[in-house]
Amino acid sequence: MPRFPILWSLPLVLPTVLHAQQPERYTFDRDPVAVYNLVGALRVEPGDGGIGVQVTRAGGDAGRLKVVQGDLAGRATLRVLYPDDHIRYGTGSGSTQLRVRDDGTFGDLNDGHGHGHHERHDWDEGRRVTIAAAGGLDARADLLVQVPRGRRVELFLAVGSVTVTNVDGEVYVDAHSAPVTATGTKGVLGVDVGSGAVRVTQADGDLSVDTGSGAVEVSRFHGQSLSIDTGSGDVTGSELESGKLDIDTGSGEIRLTGVAAPELALETGSGGITADLQRDITSLQAETGSGDIAIHAPPTLGAAIQIETSSGDIETDFPLQVTRQSRDHMVGTIGDGKGTIAIETGSGGIRLLKNPK
Repeated sequence: MPRFPILWSLPLVLPTVLHAQQPERYTFDRDPVAVYNLVGALRVEPGDGGIGVQVTRAGGDAGRLKVVQGDLAGRATLRVLYPDDHIRYGTGSGSTQLRVRDDGTFGDLNDGHGHGHHERHDWDEGRRVTIAAAGGLDARADLLVQVPRGRRVELFLAVGSVTVTNVDGEVYVDAHSAPVTATGTKGVLGVDVGSGAVRVTQADGDLSVDTGSGAVEVSRFHGQSLSIDTGSGDVTGSELESGKLDIDTGSGEIRLTGVAAPELALETGSGGITADLQRDITSLQAETGSGDIAIHAPPTLGAAIQIETSSGDIETDFPLQVTRQSRDHMVGTIGDGKGTIAIETGSGGIRLLKNPK
């Protein structure tokens, strides 16, 4: 009986493709520090010593990313360079396009966006980069930025997410498309987002939020200045104590509870405004192109008042000394008249009522 050799089949062992690499750490002894990254998650936390930046590359093409450092415009910088004009990230059919300069910078705060820089860059500078869910370079960099007390960082992200937790210093965030969440911050926090929701809670200091499109929610704020500007999106706030409160939305509702601020300016192009005031004011301006306005204030409110609506009723339960009145316009004085109140809506009712005891 013939014998045949037995052939053993051994499994083929292929090299493993690593999609996440070991973190790389960089430290900066002076500030301000500016960090630029196109794609990834950005976390900002307290730190000791110098400003620390931990970079974790991920994705099948992670090894093609390059991290560079150097001074630009008087700031120490860390920049993640992407070698492709098309980067794969996220899900869905949407995409983000932006100009990226050869040095890896983009945006930004460096163009005079209101954060104290004097050098201006043209938006047409650099190559056009597209970030979308399909095709392109499969690489991102997730960053952990550690900020010691009193230090200043400026953070630039194209697409991803931003989380700031318990930082006591100056933090400025500039993102094209990213949700931003901040909790327990002290000092100065500035958020500038092209598209994405912003949520801030337990902030103490100065807060500025500017979004092109996205809802903004602020709760348990205490500080000197609170400014919110969104092109499209609702603004909600609760337990807000500030020397000055300024909210402007192109389209969306403004809903505020537990407000203690002597100066308030509330404006929306289209949407209702509701505000629950816990203290007397020195000035209040509330205006909407279309929507109802309801202001609740302490019984001790005193102000010279002007109310106007092109289409809607005017209601108040404060004793009002009227100096001029028509169907859609009322001018008068409440209490001691020391403050000023101006309320206007193009179409909608206006209510100025006492807080329930």
